[in-house]
Amino acid sequence: MSAVAEMIDHHWAYADEVEVLTFDMNGETFALEAVIVQEILDLLPETAVPGAQPFVASVINFRGKVIPLADLRLAFGMEGTEATIDSRIIVIEIHIENEATLVGLRTDKVNEVTTLARAASEPPPSVGMRWRPDYINCLVKRGGEFIILPNLQAIFSSRHDTSGAAS
Repeated sequence: MSAVAEMIDHHWAYADEVEVLTFDMNGETFALEAVIVQEILDLLPETAVPGAQPFVASVINFRGKVIPLADLRLAFGMEGTEATIDSRIIVIEIHIENEATLVGLRTDKVNEVTTLARAASEPPPSVGMRWRPDYINCLVKRGGEFIILPNLQAIFSSRHDTSGAAS
C-alpha cells in the first residue's frame, strides 16, 4: 500500500495520466484518484458524533465497520446542502498518520471515471483563491472547466483547523 500512498501524494509521479472518479459539490467538479475509491454508496443513516469537527461530524456503518463521514464542502468553506436524489457517498481509503483509514465523502453527484493528463494540470493560483491553496493538489483543465484534485492528506491532517477558507 505504500506505493498507493505515494501516488496520492504525488499525482503524476508514475505516469503522464491518472485515472480519477469525478464528482460534484456545490457546482464545482472534483476528482479523486480511482485507486483510493473503495465503493460508491447511496446515502446511509448517519450517527452524529458529539464534539467532532464540523466537516467530519458523523459516522456511517460500512460493511459492519464504523467509518467517519466527511463533508468536504465544509472543509472548503462552502455551505452545506440538502441531499438530493443524486447525492452519494464515496468510500475511500487514505493513509492518515501512516495508517490505512476508510472515510466516506458526501457528494452532490458522482459523474464518471475518466483519465486526466499531466499536461493539462496546473497548481492552484496563489492569488484570488477562495479556498486554502494547501487543500488543492492541482487543477486540471478539461474542455471549458477546471477539475479540482483535493489534497486529502492536508485536509484530514489539519482537521484541528476548522476555518476551512483562506483568509
